[in-house]
Amino acid sequence: MKVFRKIRLSLVFSGKIKSYMIYAFGEILLIVIGILIAWKINSMNEIRKNRIVELKIYQTLNEELDANLTLLDSSIDRYTLDVKNINQTIKSIGLEKEQLTDKIKKGILEVNYKPTQLHNGAVNSINSTNKFEFIESVLLKDLIASYPNELDSFESQENKIENIIINRLQPAIESHISLIDIISERGLSYKKTKTFTRTSNYMNLLNSRAYQNALVDRLLQTENQLLNSKILRVKTQTMSYKLNKEIDN
Repeated sequence: MKVFRKIRLSLVFSGKIKSYMIYAFGEILLIVIGILIAWKINSMNEIRKNRIVELKIYQTLNEELDANLTLLDSSIDRYTLDVKNINQTIKSIGLEKEQLTDKIKKGILEVNYKPTQLHNGAVNSINSTNKFEFIESVLLKDLIASYPNELDSFESQENKIENIIINRLQPAIESHISLIDIISERGLSYKKTKTFTRTSNYMNLLNSRAYQNALVDRLLQTENQLLNSKILRVKTQTMSYKLNKEIDN
C-alpha cells in the first residue's frame, strides 16, 4: 500500500491530474475485482459445504428407502399369501363336516399377524428441520414432503387389519375352537389334556356370522393393504432413483 501512496503523491505534486484520475480509477477497479474474487471464493466454499451436507442427507435417506423397499417386498409376498389363504377359508364355508380336512382346519387357525413397520426417521428429520433447505431438486422435495403421509396411511391400514384379527377373529375362533387342539400334536402330555377339554366345533365357527363378517372384512382390508404396498413401493423406488441421480451428480 505504501507503493501505491507514493505513486499517488508523485502524480499529484507533478500536476498530472488526468494521469492521477486514471490511476485512481484503476486502483478502485483493482479493489472491486479483489472484493468480487473474495466473494466468489467464499460463495464457492459455501456451495461446497452445502453440497457435502446435501449428500449426507441423501445417503441417510437412501439407506432408509432401501430398507423400506425390502420390507415392502416382504409385505407384498405376505399379503398375497394371506389373501390366498383367506379366500380358501371362505370357500370352506358351507362344506360338510367330513369335508373339513386337517389342512383346511389348519388354515382356519392361521391368524398370526405381524405388522410391517416401515422406517421414517430420516424423512421426518428432513421435513421437520432446516435440512429441507439443502435439497435443490424440486421434484425430490415434493416426494420427500408427501412421503410421511404415505407412511401414515400405510400404518393406519396395518392397524385396521391388526384390530380385526385381535378383537374379532381371534375371539370368534376361541369361542368355538379349543386351543388345546392346536398344541395337542406336540406330545403325549397334551393329548391326555385334550381328553378333558371341550371339543372344537369347526362347523359352528364357519357358520358364525361374527366369524364370517370378520373374515370377509379382513380379506377386504388385506386386499387394500396389498394394493397400498404396491403403490408405496413404486413411490419409494422413484424416490430412491431420484436420490441416486442426485448423488451421482
